[in-house]
Amino acid sequence: MALRFTLRQLEYLIAVGDCGSVAEAAEKVGVSSPSISVAIAQIEAQLGLALFIRRHAQGVSLTQAGRQVLDQARVVLAEAARMTEIASQISGVVRGSLRVGCLLTFAQVILPQLRRGFVTRFPQVEFQQSEGDQDDLFDGLRRARFDVVLTYDLNIPTDLRFEALATLPPQAVLPADHPLAGRASLAPADLAPFPMVLLDLPHSADYFLSLFASAGVKPIIAERTRDIQVMRSLVGNGFGYSIANIRPLSDRAPDGMPLKTVPLSAGVRPLRIGLLQAEGAGQVQTVRAFADHARQQIAAGVPGLIQP
Repeated sequence: MALRFTLRQLEYLIAVGDCGSVAEAAEKVGVSSPSISVAIAQIEAQLGLALFIRRHAQGVSLTQAGRQVLDQARVVLAEAARMTEIASQISGVVRGSLRVGCLLTFAQVILPQLRRGFVTRFPQVEFQQSEGDQDDLFDGLRRARFDVVLTYDLNIPTDLRFEALATLPPQAVLPADHPLAGRASLAPADLAPFPMVLLDLPHSADYFLSLFASAGVKPIIAERTRDIQVMRSLVGNGFGYSIANIRPLSDRAPDGMPLKTVPLSAGVRPLRIGLLQAEGAGQVQTVRAFADHARQQIAAGVPGLIQP
């Protein structure tokens, strides 16, 4: 009997396997949970195999057969993508799917406008985006969940290739009435006596704390959050200052409280924003096109990317 399931169903299968949850997979791929469940049930029925163990209120886990089928599903999708790539090269038209990951701390500032410009230029590309912390992005590239990632040069593994696009110096984010808000620039030693709201994401937190360690001082961490918008609101309401390398156009926190942004003094290590890829990804036409687009757009200037 011929097997009949679609590439889209295989994408849903991979999403469930990666997420360990039908609900999370549905959110990731942008469809309803019932659609995911139906697709998985159809694949299992076609194969005559149970691919997942269902645990009430605890998500799903792959069976041994499920792990093997999932690995092969990745191969099938990769080969399908290769067929699209061949057609694109022959026709000269950029088409196919493009899966872009972006670091949580600046996704809202840069990714939507990069995406809008790209899909306007290349309407035949199916653009999928996802946001995560640094470890999520590394894992996504290694598991081929992403084709390319926008992130900082923070602890980049040797098996991934980073191309810097812009240099972003750190800046202190202060309540508008903070005693240091009127300064033209600040050093970590100036900030150390005051309470800090730490943006506590993997690798990012280590970077922020290293700025103080390099200056021989230790910050007073009063609050921690993984959400940059929550950080800005905590700062705006006087719970402390924070540090960020991205400055939104608005000088107000999400709840409307006023903020003041002051650059840190020269000599403090900046971050570089850029493209991160697995080896060989740049050979794919859609990835090359997006990389070229990102280079052009960021070089032309993106609001929120304050360069020295």
